[in-house]
Amino acid sequence: MKKYYYFVLLAISIVLLTGCAEFNEPITESSAGYWNTWIVWPIVQIIHYLSVITGSYGGGIIAVTVFIRLLILPLTLKQIKHSQKMQDIQPKLKILQTKYQAKDANTQQQYQQELMRTMKESNVNPVSGCLPSIIQMPILIGLYHAISRMNVTPSYEIGSFLMIPLASPSVILAVIAGIAQFIVLKTSPTLTANSQIVAVQYILPLMIFGFGLMSPAAIALYWIISSTITIIQNKILYRERKKTLIVK
Repeated sequence: MKKYYYFVLLAISIVLLTGCAEFNEPITESSAGYWNTWIVWPIVQIIHYLSVITGSYGGGIIAVTVFIRLLILPLTLKQIKHSQKMQDIQPKLKILQTKYQAKDANTQQQYQQELMRTMKESNVNPVSGCLPSIIQMPILIGLYHAISRMNVTPSYEIGSFLMIPLASPSVILAVIAGIAQFIVLKTSPTLTANSQIVAVQYILPLMIFGFGLMSPAAIALYWIISSTITIIQNKILYRERKKTLIVK
């Protein structure tokens, strides 16, 4: 099941990112709907407030991305902890797969029972690994929509960042976003250790690059900052993980 998890999560993200009917419509305080009132508009206001403090909308986007990533850090840590537990019990799971490799209904039923028992003994809940991502998704997608809709709202002149116009696509930022996403996946042992989902390491960065070419540079800037935070996070957390394993 895990080998499909990242693909399913990616597919859901793409649908939510591109499927909203209001995706390219201006955003104002009077925009109707719970999504606009409680997610998109507050994020827009925060970006605007931080842009005043930092002196540019580029700085505001960077600041709010860092702020939101810090806000959801407890959920991220919980998800990483679950991934680490799943990685620890992989040898046991492979033994079960070998033992119950027959495809008849009785054998598969025994396999499922043994699988659940092993996870329970290891204090691993397969559902808990998905919940943090599901909870984070509205916030992160809300940030994406806020940036996109500010771009088409006349009252917000998002300007440029490092001489790169944020309102139009940027090849340079799209390339950096794709590379950053590739590094994110390379610094995640839970992905690199699983050969069944190794394709994600190449497909996702290419998709991010493609979306970067079609989206305003402000979106690519958001992806770059978000990926950079994830890279730093992975380096710190998984380094501590390696130290723990060495001590054991």
